[in-house]
Amino acid sequence: MAFSSLFRKKTVQDILKQVEKNNADGHNALGKHLTARDLTAFGIAAIVGAGIFSTIGKASSDGGPAVIFLFLFTAIACSFAAFAYAEFASMVPVSGSAYTYSYVAFGEIIAWIIGWALIMEYSVGNITVAISWSDYFTGLLESGGLHLPHWVQMDYLTASKGFDDATALMQGGKTYENLSPAIQDAYLAWTTSPVIGSFHFVADLPALLIIVLITALIYRGMKESRNASNIMVVVKLCIVLLVIAVGVFYVDTANWDPFAPNGVTGVLKGVSAVFFAYIGFDAISTTAEECKDPQRDLPKGMMWAIIICTLLYIAIALVLTGMVRYDQLNVGDPLAFVFEKLDLKWMSGIIAVSAVVAMASVLLVFQMGQPRIWMSMSRDGLLPKRFSKVHPKYKTPSYATIVTGFVVAVPALFLNLTMVTDLCSIGTLFAFVLVCAGVLALQNKTDIPRGKFKTPYVNSKFIMPVLIIIGLVFAFGYNKKATMDFITNETQINNSADIITSLNKEETQKVYDYLVSIDAKNSTTDTPDLEHLLSQYQQDDAKYSNVIAGLPIADSIKYESGFDLFKHKIPMWIFLIVLVGLSVWSFKENLSLIPLLGLICCLYMMAELSVWNWIYFGIWLLIGLVIYFSFSRNNSKLNSKEA
Repeated sequence: MAFSSLFRKKTVQDILKQVEKNNADGHNALGKHLTARDLTAFGIAAIVGAGIFSTIGKASSDGGPAVIFLFLFTAIACSFAAFAYAEFASMVPVSGSAYTYSYVAFGEIIAWIIGWALIMEYSVGNITVAISWSDYFTGLLESGGLHLPHWVQMDYLTASKGFDDATALMQGGKTYENLSPAIQDAYLAWTTSPVIGSFHFVADLPALLIIVLITALIYRGMKESRNASNIMVVVKLCIVLLVIAVGVFYVDTANWDPFAPNGVTGVLKGVSAVFFAYIGFDAISTTAEECKDPQRDLPKGMMWAIIICTLLYIAIALVLTGMVRYDQLNVGDPLAFVFEKLDLKWMSGIIAVSAVVAMASVLLVFQMGQPRIWMSMSRDGLLPKRFSKVHPKYKTPSYATIVTGFVVAVPALFLNLTMVTDLCSIGTLFAFVLVCAGVLALQNKTDIPRGKFKTPYVNSKFIMPVLIIIGLVFAFGYNKKATMDFITNETQINNSADIITSLNKEETQKVYDYLVSIDAKNSTTDTPDLEHLLSQYQQDDAKYSNVIAGLPIADSIKYESGFDLFKHKIPMWIFLIVLVGLSVWSFKENLSLIPLLGLICCLYMMAELSVWNWIYFGIWLLIGLVIYFSFSRNNSKLNSKEA
């Protein structure tokens, strides 16, 4: 089979003919009744979920109050991507989202890759929502006096790592009471769990429960509607506005100092958590067939949804970091946590109830979306026919729905929130990058039917070089040390917590004796908490560096250097190399600026994710390619057409 067959494309004309055929056959059951207002409400319903109720806490703990700048940057990047989605939705007004768009722009192999990535995005996103739902649900039960065992409300990986960290910290002199609440819970879950041989049975059973219930509802034919979407938005907005209105009276501006405690690095560390808070606006593009005027209403709906959610997120972030210090917000239920911390349990209860309902509704929307991706790929021949099987009674993609339930439910028992948030973010960003690139690839082609909406054209030929020069001036003029450290792979000092949790018992004693010897005047012997003793030096970089240099332990524990350090920079080097290539492409082809900036911003956010997320994502794509070459390529409908 020829190499060119990998890039065989669907034509816009064929897709539009298929839509007309479906309409003639009576397949447009939902009808064209969505307006810009409905799309805005639908977007807010999809966006406001686990992001604002859960991951916003992690982002705030990393970046402090300055996390609001990350919300602004992410909103701008999503807006650029929204233009690209809207242009494709106008050009190809069918369901299928980025999968269908890539089939038109790049060909089958890229469409398969993006479809496979979307499967991961929806699956992992739903796992994240389910875990967050579990946190709020168990918190709600505890406020009502019903206490579930810790080992049935936490995933295996969090409990295992928490136990190891707690053991290391207590070995260093920290008491159990002085451990963070999250590590305390993980330690309890591990030590109280049933043990089978050497295996500790720790599983997030409430997360499993909600996935099973939602999957059962979807199997029976439960589907989103305009009215349900609007009701969902009203509930969520009321709660968010209530949090802001009540919380603003408890803001202590002293908590905003320092505003960016961990600098730019700390703010950017929350990229995946903040971006996850925006995931959902792209779901609007799947409703193109149900819009009265997709060319006009889709761009408006996406933009208004992003603008409204950004304003809410910034207000929430300022209120949260003003009510409680940023470093206490790394919890699964930050909104409920801050009010409980201030002894406003009635507010905490209202938020918990609302979060349980709101996140269950988001889970319902996206758990319904994933089988449609499977079904769409199956109808193209890229997946077995069973995935496009429709239940004769319930009229739902029954097989795909059941498989979706298993794909989401099993990992939810064992994966932790941070890991699945990062994986969901990288899959979604990858989809955004390809959609923006698709608009650029098609911009100069004259044989493509165009819709009413087209992204405003601004020639990037000379703007891109100017932007790169500005970036270089900032990097070497205002951030020279960090830039040179990045280029030269300068050795970095590990933070105190990482050092202490890496020590064995003998090393712990040596470090403790050394710290006492250099700081005896501060009565450190009265505070045998090794992590506390070492962390007090971190306020002064020079002093911390001298103290670390003198520790009687191996340099590999104290520092990160060589390839161990460089591997974390690989994603950023990939971004920089691609940036040069994009600059050359834009100069030669006079590329449109807005989708180009969307591509660059989304790729940059991918580069800020850890190398391990790239590796896990790469493994997922390799599995997908094995399936494609062993099954999908030969069974593709386009392959039959060629034959």
